[in-house]
Amino acid sequence: MPAGVVIAGGRSTRFGESDKAVAPLAGVAMIRRVADELVDVVDELVVNCREDQRAAIDDAMSDYPLPVRFAIDTDPDTGPMAGIRTGLAACDHDYAVVVACDMPFVDPAIVSYLLNRADGYDAAVPRLDDGWFHPTHAVYRPDPMVEACAAALARGERRIVEPLFELEYVVVEEDELREHGSLDSFENVNTREEFERAETRLESP
Repeated sequence: MPAGVVIAGGRSTRFGESDKAVAPLAGVAMIRRVADELVDVVDELVVNCREDQRAAIDDAMSDYPLPVRFAIDTDPDTGPMAGIRTGLAACDHDYAVVVACDMPFVDPAIVSYLLNRADGYDAAVPRLDDGWFHPTHAVYRPDPMVEACAAALARGERRIVEPLFELEYVVVEEDELREHGSLDSFENVNTREEFERAETRLESP
């Protein structure tokens, strides 16, 4: 089975002063909700975060049924591409699932399908009908992606799609994804308003 990498090192500036990774969403830390959805599709979890987040995230992950390792940002505040690089560099699996910590509706069926599509490629990256790629909800072969991220960062690139152009990757389109799971998997929570709407959905019977 692959590794799971959860990216949690962002500053959550649109969310407010608290860290959204550990914000209690319907009674469960948001990062734990994401991690719980990965239990059946990965065999260990790597959490990428800043050093000052580690204790709170470690507490949120207590009694998690899979091994959890931390990949601490050595140069924080350099964006999600750096987080993906750091998280994947801690993996020794053939493939790893990368998911952002603010995607509480991640669908294991979508993750499983992306893993299947990645076979034989360096990456399987979703693209929804709005034209946007979703590199923070994708599957990678760790070594090629780490190298591509490092090269892009060295060039001063910040666009999260930039490393893909160094890889042999397959694009998984929205109509294909719809056939295998819920597109809610790609929803992320950036603001308090989005958080409250997500909480309402999770608390509804």
